[in-house]
Amino acid sequence: MADDKSKDHERDATQVAADEVVEVEYFAKRHGITPDLVRELIKEYGNDCAKLEEEAAKIFGGGPA
Repeated sequence: MADDKSKDHERDATQVAADEVVEVEYFAKRHGITPDLVRELIKEYGNDCAKLEEEAAKIFGGGPA
């Protein structure tokens, strides 16, 4: 689902929103993992981008592509 343009808010770059397809797909592509795995990581560790990057690196090694 796309962002609701009627709401006046800025995206929080420190978090990955599990319900925002674009954010999940972007994170997945950067780390070479599937969107489903990103959602699993969010469920387990929360949506803090730094923590998700740390956990993705533990599983797959390295950092963002």
